[in-house]
This record gives sequence, structure tokens and C-alpha cells, in this order.
Amino acid sequence: MDWFVGEFGEERLLGDVVLPTDDYFPGAYQGSRDDVRAVLERLCKHMDIDPARVELEHDTADEDPGLSAHMPIHSASTGAAGHHRLRDGRSVIGIRDDQAQQPVALVATVAHELGHVLLLGDGRISREREDHEPLTDLLTVFFGLGIFTANAAFEFGRENRGQYTYTTRTRLGYLTEPMYGYGLARYAWLRGEADPAWARYVDTNPRAYLKRGLRYLNQ
Repeated sequence: MDWFVGEFGEERLLGDVVLPTDDYFPGAYQGSRDDVRAVLERLCKHMDIDPARVELEHDTADEDPGLSAHMPIHSASTGAAGHHRLRDGRSVIGIRDDQAQQPVALVATVAHELGHVLLLGDGRISREREDHEPLTDLLTVFFGLGIFTANAAFEFGRENRGQYTYTTRTRLGYLTEPMYGYGLARYAWLRGEADPAWARYVDTNPRAYLKRGLRYLNQ
């Protein structure tokens, strides 16, 4: 996190924390590809990335069955929901179509992939760096998008399909809830926020780790 301050500056550290409210994401959201493009452009503006540098690709869910397959009674998915690569000097990011139906996870995924633009695309780190994926997750926290990435890190729910009830467990990204909680705590502590108002938007588990981390840092 200190390295991020050195790379992107204190003004960015003290910038807006993006909230899951109409102030930041106005209008009705239907999960269409146009909606995905609108989210991408809004996050590009927030992260000071020229949208012309970014090419958006849409991946269908069946292109990655390991992430989207469902098994009777219980289903689980884990890992990344997007991808990033460089082509002719531009960043190409891919977003799975099924991710667009989950607004919080979509924002988290787009934020992560745009983090690659700033870290890999701008040559700040190499793809060979062992921790470049979790580092990119942490970058979303530094850029004020940690509410979305922390809330999307782990989701548990149920789905009814005909006569069967499915338990679903989704893990998104490379950091765990405790890691996100402490990352958010370190972010708040650097900003001088002993009790950040935005913490109420963080889900129960990562918020508990956030509060624990702040108690530790404030001591």
C-alpha cells in the first residue's frame, strides 16, 4: 500500500471511495453489454485511464466451464471472471457475459482488469512477478473500489432449479476476506479515517476484519 502511494501519489490515496449507490452508478441496470460498457467507461474515468487505451471483449460463460459449471446440490466457482492482455500497445480486457448479471461482481472484475492496465500495461510490474494478481486486487482498494472487490470475494446462496435446491459458493479474485479486511483497514488508516463512514457498505465478514485491522493499527 505504501508502494501505491509512491507510484500514484497522496492525492489518489485521498480520492473518492466509490459506493454502491445511484450517485456513482445512476440509472437502471439491466446487465446488457451496453451496461457493461457504461461501467467500464465510468471506472476508466475514476481511475484516470483513457478509455481509448482499452478494448473490451465479451466472453460467453461456456468458454470457461471450470468457472461456470454447476453440480447437483452444490456448486462452486473460483478465480478470475475476466482477463487482460496487451495487443498492439492497447490493453484488451475480457468480461464474461454471465458476470454482467451480478453488478457488484462486475464492478469488481472490471476494476481488477483496469488495475492490470495501470500495473502491467504501464510497465510498473512484470507479469512474471509472482504476486501480481493479488497485488492487482489490492490496487482496487487503493483506488477506492475495495467495497466492491471485498464484497464480491465470497458469496454464498441458494438456487431453486425445478425440484432441486442448489447451494452456490462463489469465490472471486485472489485475496481472501481477511486480506481484504486488513487491506481496507490499512487504506483507511493511511487516509486518517479511524471510523470510516463508507465501512457500512462493506459486507459483514470483511467489515469485521476491517474493524479488527483498524483496532490493531490504531494501537
